[in-house]
Amino acid sequence: MSGPSPRTGGYRTLADQLRSWPDERLARLLMARPDLATPVPHDFSQLASRAATRASLLRALDLLTRQELFVLDALVIAGQSTQEDLAEIVHAEPSAVARSLERLLDLALAWESTQGLRALSGVAEGLTGGPATGVSGLRPVSAEPPTPDDVLRRLGELSEPARALLVHVADHGGEATTGSARHTVTPDDAATPAEELLGRRLLVPRGGGTVVLPGEVGLALRGGRTTSEPIDDEPVLAISERDQASIDRTAAGAAFEAVRRVELLLDHWGTEPPSALRSGGLGVRDLKATAVHLHVDEPVAALIVEIAAAAGLLATAADPTGQPAWIPTDAFDAWTASSIEERWTALVRAWLESPRMPGLVGSRDGAGKPWNALSPELASTGQVESRRMTLDALAELPAGQVLAAGTGLPSLVSRVTWLRPRRPRTRADQVAWAVSEAAALGVTGLGGLASYARSLVAGEEKAARATLAELMPRPVDHVLIQADLTAVAPGPLESGLARTLQLLADVESRGGATVYRFSPTSVRRALDAGWAAVEIHDFVAEVSRTPVPQPLTYLIDDAARTFGTIRVGHAEAFLRADDEAALTELLHHPKAGTLGLRRIAPTVLISTTPLDVLLPRLRDLGASPAVEAADGTVRVARPDLLRARRPRERRVAAARSAHEQAHTAQVLTAIRSGDRVAASRPATPSASLSPSGSLAALRDAIEAGATVLIGYVDNHGSSSERIVDPIRVEGGWLTAHDHRSDDTRTFAVHRITGVKPVTPG
Repeated sequence: MSGPSPRTGGYRTLADQLRSWPDERLARLLMARPDLATPVPHDFSQLASRAATRASLLRALDLLTRQELFVLDALVIAGQSTQEDLAEIVHAEPSAVARSLERLLDLALAWESTQGLRALSGVAEGLTGGPATGVSGLRPVSAEPPTPDDVLRRLGELSEPARALLVHVADHGGEATTGSARHTVTPDDAATPAEELLGRRLLVPRGGGTVVLPGEVGLALRGGRTTSEPIDDEPVLAISERDQASIDRTAAGAAFEAVRRVELLLDHWGTEPPSALRSGGLGVRDLKATAVHLHVDEPVAALIVEIAAAAGLLATAADPTGQPAWIPTDAFDAWTASSIEERWTALVRAWLESPRMPGLVGSRDGAGKPWNALSPELASTGQVESRRMTLDALAELPAGQVLAAGTGLPSLVSRVTWLRPRRPRTRADQVAWAVSEAAALGVTGLGGLASYARSLVAGEEKAARATLAELMPRPVDHVLIQADLTAVAPGPLESGLARTLQLLADVESRGGATVYRFSPTSVRRALDAGWAAVEIHDFVAEVSRTPVPQPLTYLIDDAARTFGTIRVGHAEAFLRADDEAALTELLHHPKAGTLGLRRIAPTVLISTTPLDVLLPRLRDLGASPAVEAADGTVRVARPDLLRARRPRERRVAAARSAHEQAHTAQVLTAIRSGDRVAASRPATPSASLSPSGSLAALRDAIEAGATVLIGYVDNHGSSSERIVDPIRVEGGWLTAHDHRSDDTRTFAVHRITGVKPVTPG
């Protein structure tokens, strides 16, 4: 950073100070306060004017730490001051005051006037709150203040009641009402404590029966400082020691689970998508069902759903019935094809950049309405900053140090709040959410930042993936099938194998080793999807490292033998079978009375129940029907995989950073060019040139390689002045390098109103 200017004379205006800054310092200002660059200011005067607007000032104040706010507050109280005098009234080390003042100057919240350092106009109105938000509560010093010794002498003459009253006023905003006290009274004639203070000018009437405490009196009451307590005591984190290898293993396990849960969720929603609410969110029942499906609690389920949407893997689209539903996007297929560390990085990157607040899901707003997952209103721009600051604070801890149990989270909240004390009011909740979400996503483990997450926070994504890859368990391509019809996966299965196995068997338990159970229902599900018994036998034998137990073989054969013995079609529906006894048994089943069955032939029944209702009812009765197509063949009832169009991809952090830097460079070029235009403008208006005069002046500039200032009227009739380097003139058009846009442009010669040489530099 560049420190305060060594100039003793200062600057007449803020624009003059900004004009003297190098481009690097101006770029820092525009990157920190991007609102100053939109739209592009014409010159430094407009840049300085925009910096002083209330909305821009409030946004800039939100970027300050509690220490920097107190230093700015002291500058407002002092009015105009030097750095040395400011350090005397701020209760902090002089080096801390110097660093804070440096930051204030860089943000254009303070500047060096000819009379000394001063706060930007409008800052005083923006400093609100109390000590928690960096405001001392003191008022500015008087225009002609008494000496500190004189103020101390007056304070020493006060009675105890008068001094207590003065301290009370100082601690409660520096303003009070006097009631019946006389405003014009000498110290000797004072009859009440209020009159003592008024007579000694320790309280000054302001009109309307109110009095204020001058800043110099407040400083004297606090020992010559704006605050009684030091302001540079930055909160420290409560920590404990843990083995970094244990932290990494715990975090890597959580990272693997997070990726697996996203894949499980979207695989399930690809065939059975939940409906989207009219407001755009996810229903409470659907969230509960998701939590059950993923074997997690509802807050974690909400986080998984929100992260999938933030990563562009989930969006709303029309389901087969035409109703809006939450469906995986086409990007999901590409995501599942990448390595697990790449999938995790994509999820965490989306989480870091997402303003979504899944921590609110399940709670209620001020009107008593519950917050739904994926609700459009469930967002806050402060959430991104809270996550980033939380991880930055954890990244400052050495390897092996974690947040202490019980006291670690409150200390982290205190630190982040100290760094950004003004807003939002939900900062404590946002930090707590960030900690719990980071643990669920595998960014942290045991309360500390994982080694690969440190690389990710530092922007070294490639190194983060490489480190995580070493910690991740390798996918396995086999299972261990046991005699109790279960299959144990001794590790994370390959993606394709896991999907196939979930079709043939039901997940019974998840963890380090996932347990799948084969049942008649699960085998029939595979048959419904078009698998033949031979294919199921071959698959099971191929993926099992243990011999296929006989009970499983019998189960597959029995399911295949009964599958399709009854075929269902439309009558509303018909049932056909070669086995007359099977149809007779079904027709006389005690629970089949509501199906509307009627025999029309020895081997044919018809039903008044629609096919989509009849099929599951027959299966509940123990039958294994197959659907028959119009030509009499068996129709495979494989569920269609649904995909939504991927939302417009967000600009990644690296691309956004490059865009911001390019935009900042463009703004700086435009400001510098506008400033040169203003400096090159003649004191008195010059007469407009004819087209022939403009051509002659431009040709002279081209031959001399000179830079010129041209007046130009565009197609809308708006006139402007631009500094250009003429390149050629032909066909009534000037081709020149425009300093304002830093690009080569063409200008119609007949629209050029003047040409004036510009002194280089």
